[in-house]
This record gives sequence, structure tokens and C-alpha cells, in this order.
Amino acid sequence: MKLHELKYNEGSKKDVKRLGRGSSSGTGKTSGKGHKGQNARSGGKVRVGFEGGQLPLYRRLPKRGFSNALFKTEYAVINVSDLNMFEDGTVVTPELLNEMGIIKNQLSGVKILGNGSLEKKLTVRAHKFSKSAIEKIEAVGGKAEVM
Repeated sequence: MKLHELKYNEGSKKDVKRLGRGSSSGTGKTSGKGHKGQNARSGGKVRVGFEGGQLPLYRRLPKRGFSNALFKTEYAVINVSDLNMFEDGTVVTPELLNEMGIIKNQLSGVKILGNGSLEKKLTVRAHKFSKSAIEKIEAVGGKAEVM
């Protein structure tokens, strides 16, 4: 293959829509902008939700209630099966998990869930545990300590 033999894939290049080129093209004269008015002008678009000066719908509707979403506590979640990478007798802390790259950021704390199985005897320190996670950690002989 030589440089002069290279071609674009079929359908990968589209022709630019050429506006204002006669009536046969379908986009001649007003170039698809209609007659006069704000949208026919250069830079003449209105923002999303603008209703021509009428009080917009989002301002007409009543605002009710309170959302606690801004203040909720979010935990970095990890499963019991992810702890198998540590050696027996290791004290697993959020700092160690962060260092190893298992969790990216601690958010409001670390929560250990009971998915999977645990084969190592570990001391796990975290902010929260599910009941099944505590059972699985203690079944192997480890400890689940709440920080």
C-alpha cells in the first residue's frame, strides 16, 4: 500500500451542508431559518426554558419539601472477598485499603459488605459493617472493629 492509494472508509466523510445556494438545494434563500424573527438573526437563539418573556414553567410550579441529599453520608463500599489479598494477621485499615488502591477515596467512611467468602484471619477496622460481613470475618477467627 502506498500513500497515494489511501482512501477514507465508505460513509466516514460527509459533505458539509452548504446553506444559501439556490432554491433547488432546499436550503437556499433563508437557509432554513424561516422569515425574520430572533432565530433568523446571527447569534439569535434563546436559552433552554425561555418562553418569550412569559413566566417559565419551572418558575410557575410550587417548590415543596426538603431534600437531605446534600447531607447524606456516603460510604466507600468493599466486599469481604476483596480482603483475601492480605496475608494472615494483617490489620486492615481504611488507610491501608487506600494505599493498596482497593478504594479510591474514603468519602464519609468505609463500609464492609458480606459478598463472597474470606479465607484469611484478619483484624478489620472500618466505619461500618454489614451483619453478614461481621459473621464471615469472625467465623474465620478474625476481628471486626468499628472505628
